[in-house]
Amino acid sequence: MNLSPELIWFFIGVVFVIVELLIPGFIFIFFTAGAWITGLSIWMLDIGLTTQIIIFIISSLLLLFSLRKYSMEIFKGSKRESMDDEYASSKIGKKAAVTKAISPGHSGEVKFSGSFWTAEADVEIAVGETVIIVSQESEDGLTFKVKQA
Repeated sequence: MNLSPELIWFFIGVVFVIVELLIPGFIFIFFTAGAWITGLSIWMLDIGLTTQIIIFIISSLLLLFSLRKYSMEIFKGSKRESMDDEYASSKIGKKAAVTKAISPGHSGEVKFSGSFWTAEADVEIAVGETVIIVSQESEDGLTFKVKQA
């Protein structure tokens, strides 16, 4: 089976797409475009291997350096810093069940809304008791200060 150069460059582009999906960084997609531009050039013009490689390198690098920054701004996405605070504060005042005993100076565990959370309290609280979440105790939002209900 003899593959045409156009098809070979197309498959090289497909390999770059797969690599981009496995190693995200928004770099290999430009080499995909370079490979496909080279394949299209071969289809329209009869060019040799050296010219094909030059077209691939120039088009890939030109696209990479001219469009990557612009493309990253478009596809980057955004995050809201206040979302975590709003999410954590929505738990305050809610009831949770103690799953591991809590004592002063030693963390325990509570089950709230189907998930397990680290909890701290100023008094000893036994397993099975119901507590009220008072505040978020850690910066990561995974530890809560609780009191007996």
